[in-house]
Amino acid sequence: MDAVRTCVACRARDSREALLRVVMHDGQLCVDDRAALPGRGSWVHPTAECLKLAMTRGAFPRALRVSGKPDASPLENRLKTHMDN
Repeated sequence: MDAVRTCVACRARDSREALLRVVMHDGQLCVDDRAALPGRGSWVHPTAECLKLAMTRGAFPRALRVSGKPDASPLENRLKTHMDN
């Protein structure tokens, strides 16, 4: 039985393998490939649409329980390389 998580952007439920775990690290949103970094994590589909939707809705600060607007450039760069492959 696969673990099921919910995308913070589109709110669709999917398996852990289909989603990326995102954590805050030094004020930046980072992808946690092994799902082993400490702290709260949020899950998002590896698509530009879900990333854009999550950023416009402010889903990451709410899900990670942080204040302010986190830097999403590492996450955006990771998604670009993920979609190129």
